[in-house]
Amino acid sequence: MKSNNMNLIDRIKAPTPKWFRIVRSIGLIMATVGGALVASPVALPTALVSVAGYLVLGGGIISAVSQTAVQAEEEIKNAEKIPENGSENSK
Repeated sequence: MKSNNMNLIDRIKAPTPKWFRIVRSIGLIMATVGGALVASPVALPTALVSVAGYLVLGGGIISAVSQTAVQAEEEIKNAEKIPENGSENSK
């Protein structure tokens, strides 16, 4: 296995595996719900506002870490070779 010396910008621009795209979406949802609770104009209990702050923090961290996960080069090459419609032997 060769070493993968990528800077942060290259890692963010590289393809993200499906599992980490799902985790990133969950993190974004958590951060959005927490942000909505923190910014609500209604007076909420202190415990709920504290939990909302942790949701924002956790969602942001989960999303950032998930975005920097990259696929292995072998997986990318295999994905390019396989047609998406699955009709490679249709003749």
